[in-house]
Amino acid sequence: MLTLKPSAYEGIVQDAGNAFPDECCGFLFGREEPDVRIITEILVVVNAKEGDKRRRFEISARDYLRAEKYALEQNLQLLGVYHSHPNHPAIPSEHDRVAAQPFFSYVIISYFEEGNRELLSWRLNEEHQFEAEDVQFSSTIYQVH
Repeated sequence: MLTLKPSAYEGIVQDAGNAFPDECCGFLFGREEPDVRIITEILVVVNAKEGDKRRRFEISARDYLRAEKYALEQNLQLLGVYHSHPNHPAIPSEHDRVAAQPFFSYVIISYFEEGNRELLSWRLNEEHQFEAEDVQFSSTIYQVH
């Protein structure tokens, strides 16, 4: 399960809105406990994808290094990546799956022009396929089946 602290959730929503209609992206930090990852902070980064950013995102190697350094300095764990799907469901694409790493949580927020939003989290299984990860906001648990 992934628990998002309100400030982390609000930061992801704000980043998605600021980047719209392009995809936003960033890192997830916090701590891992048995059966739960608690996301306390995010780090917004620039979508480094060249060309059309409405359907793809890319995180630069420099930003990955900056995120690892930030985690060490703040005594946090780098637990994942988030990105947005503007006007599209929060379901990972094949491109997302191929680029994914086994340990990370991948939070996707679908952000629609009308203001509708959906946030889901995904992790790779041993067959390198995405499986939904339950997400908790405050005291509410959202399960994806």
